[in-house]
Amino acid sequence: MHMMTLAELSDRTGLAVLDHLERQVAIPVLDGPQAQGDLLVIPLATVEDAITIPWSARSLDVPAQGIELLRGAAGGNPHTLVADPGACRWRPDVWDLTDLALGVVEAAGTAYLLHPEHGATGLAPGAYVIRRQREHDPRARALRLVAD
Repeated sequence: MHMMTLAELSDRTGLAVLDHLERQVAIPVLDGPQAQGDLLVIPLATVEDAITIPWSARSLDVPAQGIELLRGAAGGNPHTLVADPGACRWRPDVWDLTDLALGVVEAAGTAYLLHPEHGATGLAPGAYVIRRQREHDPRARALRLVAD
């Protein structure tokens, strides 16, 4: 089984990564929870009681060049969902009890989440919720979204 490298994914999509990343590294493909900067990837089955996908929700094919899921607040670097044509769908119109979900990924094949600063991570076939990550701000005594 061929493991996609960061260089191959970057070249295939035209999305550049920053120079501090090792481009020849194989991208890990996981079927469990993952984090990438200010995003979390959570298997849908783990949080399905908190997620509702309305019958009218859009379902978008993920093109080879990817779909931008979130652009970082600090550096403006995008988190981009990438997959082979026909292998993955993005459902951005979901309801989440935590109000953190950006959408649901439905991957029939391997999909990748690519970020210029963080590199890439692979999603094994399955369904995943993409959520914003939050943290406790002790000075404000409140939760805040992680800013990437």
